[in-house]
Amino acid sequence: MQIDIQARNFSLTNALRGHIERRLAFALSTRDEYIQRVMVRLSDINGPRGGKDKCCHIQVIMPQLTDVVIEDTEVDMYAAIDRATDRASRTVGRRLARQRDNSRTAGFHDLASLTEQNRAEQYETNSAEVY
Repeated sequence: MQIDIQARNFSLTNALRGHIERRLAFALSTRDEYIQRVMVRLSDINGPRGGKDKCCHIQVIMPQLTDVVIEDTEVDMYAAIDRATDRASRTVGRRLARQRDNSRTAGFHDLASLTEQNRAEQYETNSAEVY
């Protein structure tokens, strides 16, 4: 899993970078083989004026699936990172579970259609033998 971190309108400290990498590793480590790349964009919308303006934008790129995009805005950047990584983890888990369930049910539908075809063929064979 490749992690790309960008900061806009403020400087990215080593402590903040380490916090992001730890949180993403914790949140997404069990799904690491399904994730190609994670892009994190941090921004301070209002600058030094303050307010609820620290934004964390996370984009999780997975091959053969649509991207997971999470954005969270908080007063504290660490809180925004924590909430966004938690939400990204849950969303990626749901998306992978949905894909897994869809592939399983696709197999069941194929099996059901094959069973139905076999029954139809047996019925036709038995009907032909009666006449």
